[in-house]
This record gives sequence, C-alpha cells and structure tokens, in this order.
Amino acid sequence: MARVVVDVMLKPEILDPQGQAVQRALPRLGFDKIADVRQGKRFELEVEGPVDEAALARIHEMAETFLANTVIEDFVVKVES
Repeated sequence: MARVVVDVMLKPEILDPQGQAVQRALPRLGFDKIADVRQGKRFELEVEGPVDEAALARIHEMAETFLANTVIEDFVVKVES
C-alpha cells in the first residue's frame, strides 16, 4: 500500500484567525521570533494498488471537490515513500 498526503492551506490572502491566535500565544509560552503562523489540514490516504497517473488524478479530483474548499484554500497532493 502507498500513502498519499493531501495538504490543505488557506490561500495567502485569506485571514487565518486560528493561526493568528496561535501566533499571539507563542510569546507567552516562551516561543519568540515567530513572524507568522498559518493553520491547515493534512489528509493521509492509504491507497491500494499502484499510485499511477490515474490514481493521482482521482485523488486530485477528490481533494478539489471534497477535501478542500478551493474558493479559499489551496492544496498539494504528494506521494510518500
């Protein structure tokens, strides 16, 4: 079985209140010099069979229609070894 990872992040121009909350909390916890924090989602998919072009195209379609809101989010599909 192969693992395919889909990372979903808000587009850079979209406000990220959860990331901002984490960024504001970090100095109080002793973590300074962090200029920005963006929060996202990670999906790990275990794929049966080979991860060929057809499988990747299908996963890309899944990410575009179900895993990410492409109006406000970008996503990246990667195969892990």
